[in-house]
Amino acid sequence: METTLELDSTILGVSVVAEGLNVPWDIVWGSDGHLWVTEQSGTVSRINVTTGEKKVLLNIKEVWRKRTSGLLGMALHPDLEQHPYVFVNYTTKVGPDSVIVSRLVRYTFQKDTLANAKLLLQIDGGTSHNGSRMAFTPDGKLLWATGDVQKKGYAQDSTVLNGKILRLNIDGSIPKDNPIPNSYVVAWGFRNMQGLAVAPSGMVYTSEHGEALEDEVNIIKPLQNYGWPEIEGRHDTPVEKAIAARHQRTQPLRSWTPTIAPAGIDFYASDSIPEWTNSILLSTLKGKSLRVLTLSHDGTIVTSEEVHLENQYGRLRDICVSPTGDIYVSTSNRDWNPSPGFPVERDDRILRIGKIKTEKRPIGYVRKPKPQQQDAVSGSALFTQHCAACHKEDGQGVPGTFPPLQGAEQVTGDKNQLAKIILKGLSGPITVKGQRYDQAMPSFGFLTDAEIASIATYVRSSWGNGASGISENEIKSNR
Repeated sequence: METTLELDSTILGVSVVAEGLNVPWDIVWGSDGHLWVTEQSGTVSRINVTTGEKKVLLNIKEVWRKRTSGLLGMALHPDLEQHPYVFVNYTTKVGPDSVIVSRLVRYTFQKDTLANAKLLLQIDGGTSHNGSRMAFTPDGKLLWATGDVQKKGYAQDSTVLNGKILRLNIDGSIPKDNPIPNSYVVAWGFRNMQGLAVAPSGMVYTSEHGEALEDEVNIIKPLQNYGWPEIEGRHDTPVEKAIAARHQRTQPLRSWTPTIAPAGIDFYASDSIPEWTNSILLSTLKGKSLRVLTLSHDGTIVTSEEVHLENQYGRLRDICVSPTGDIYVSTSNRDWNPSPGFPVERDDRILRIGKIKTEKRPIGYVRKPKPQQQDAVSGSALFTQHCAACHKEDGQGVPGTFPPLQGAEQVTGDKNQLAKIILKGLSGPITVKGQRYDQAMPSFGFLTDAEIASIATYVRSSWGNGASGISENEIKSNR
């Protein structure tokens, strides 16, 4: 047993089911009683959760992996015995120009292998923002959550299948009862969905990455527009309110600023862990935690939120629930953007969380809630909240993707240049310390002048940069 979690009347144990994996992107409980897993490098496997035995069923040679592309989402037909179909989504390159595409492919499960590949749908792909999650609805239709591949026009374009929730028959055809005739599209206006779950009631939930603020969990309804890129998260700025007043837009069920990078989700309907019954279980990457979002009876309101396993296992990529109520979580510490201190020797792992004891509490017992973090005010804390996921705590960035801040001329040089970068963001190529980068940086103009001044002063004075601070008035003059 790795560790334990103490709830109101239940004690949960956390143990390791599998280890040494190559970024287990999607984990799914199969009707065959096994845990199925995709690894970003291209393999699909079954794991016997009792013995830990792993059986590789397929290695997709054409998978192209860079950053968050590769072998990603997976869905199993709910009745594998009658319909032995496994659906996977992966990126690959096609044609003489090596165009990146995202493919939805159906395989047939037979004799411990996956065979008879059938391409159901192909859309634009990219090195990031591919979305990828899939899930079955109670009526036997397949949902596919796609990303906008960092092309902001895609999410609002009804003729493009990126940035959408798509609904398909299991043979890849368009269901006749889809809300838009002869279209796969159910809902639109999404940036980069990372989780998709269907409750027993049929209600559909997604998790989604925001840009610099407002990560989201949404309830998906047909013909609804979720706003990206004109609106991010809740309608809480004058511009967003004006857009929503002119054009109907749907607000999230829950949003987070600072961002937590929500990843895989599942709905917990079991009574095995009664404290979590009727909740959304959410794994997080930047947040490095398991979050439990307790819902109202009708599933339309988040009534409470708990944070567990924070910083214990690193980045958490996906989550699923077995019929007995055990919870399985995959880590993502060997991906393109590991947290400080990870990966550890046994990464990546799949963890099992299950009840090991029920305690009878004395009358009047009240479990002490986890202390709430105080609002961060220091430049160091603000940097950790908003910047460290990309530029890292040591200011070194991610080679080839996110530039370093240590010794960067844009940091140590003209104060006004740095202020404008933080306020307005960046797009297009930039050269830092002689190396070219082409990864967009969002605007952090939603922060106050004082907060931006604190961050700017921190990065200019840290890691040996030795530059002078920036005042609140200097930020204000550049806003």
